[in-house]
Amino acid sequence: MDKETIEQMKQKNFEVKKQILEKIKSYDKLIIGRHFRPDGDAVGSTNGLAQILKLSFPEKDIHVVNEDYSDYLAFLDDDKSVFPDEYYADALFIAVDTGTVERLSNKKYCLAKEIVKIDHHVDDKPYGDIFWVEDWRSSACEMIFDFYETFKDELKIDAYAAKCLYAGINTDTGRFRFSSVNGDTLRAAAGLLDIGVDLEYIQACLDLQDYDYYKFEARVLTDMKITENGVAYIIVTREMQKEYGLTNEQASNSVSYMGSIKGCIAWIAFIENPFNDEIRVRLRSRFMPIIGIASQFRGGGHDNAAGATVYNHDEINDLLAKADEAVKTFKAENNDWM
Repeated sequence: MDKETIEQMKQKNFEVKKQILEKIKSYDKLIIGRHFRPDGDAVGSTNGLAQILKLSFPEKDIHVVNEDYSDYLAFLDDDKSVFPDEYYADALFIAVDTGTVERLSNKKYCLAKEIVKIDHHVDDKPYGDIFWVEDWRSSACEMIFDFYETFKDELKIDAYAAKCLYAGINTDTGRFRFSSVNGDTLRAAAGLLDIGVDLEYIQACLDLQDYDYYKFEARVLTDMKITENGVAYIIVTREMQKEYGLTNEQASNSVSYMGSIKGCIAWIAFIENPFNDEIRVRLRSRFMPIIGIASQFRGGGHDNAAGATVYNHDEINDLLAKADEAVKTFKAENNDWM
């Protein structure tokens, strides 16, 4: 999306943001949710938004309510509140960083009186009474900071909210390396640092691993394969997960180890579910979009970072064949790739 179009969309979405703020003001009870198997952006954006609203409207009952959690992101103090069905009847549910209702971690969202959606994924399946979607944004955390900045005469923020939002921007941009990063992203990060973010602490929380975990990284680099035209891939089997004692997040992070190979402009991790036949797929790319491949296999996401699901090795081979052909075509039609 070109800069002029983005500016036009920002102006148009100002009215949507005003509607969201007025809707928030009109409710005494707010429930905030995100997608299951949360990443840094999901946890950071929901907790950051909750803290901004708690500071700004201390008289309101505000909770982040989900059904799964992340040990890796425990330093962001994820709320683990649980409420009965009737609690939702007079509440506003705010869904953040979740493209479709199927991916919401809190399955009670539909019991709320109204739903607001705030998201930066391609809006293939719109939902909500009010929805603010900006798919050019680097992260939902960037959007939450923009929401604060837009109405900073009425909203408050502190160092905890800034920590949450910065961590989410940091992780969803691959440490500010992905193509989704632009001036708005860096200005948001700078604004959060000015509020008071302990950068060294956040990076330590995100980067430090137990020594034994690096044995798994070595295994990935040993076992990974590369297709004829340049798709690097690894299959993280149930046995590997058991051998290295991997969490779901650690197994999924294997995709990041393959992103710096010359000539490989797409890289994919297939993670077997220890409990059923599902095989989760994490797809990444540079220069060329990968979301089209993901969408053919029950997935979606962003142009260069997407997820999908397959159920057997025939589907793995089919997905790899399509990805390899896409890379072949891109390389034949473009010169600016490495």
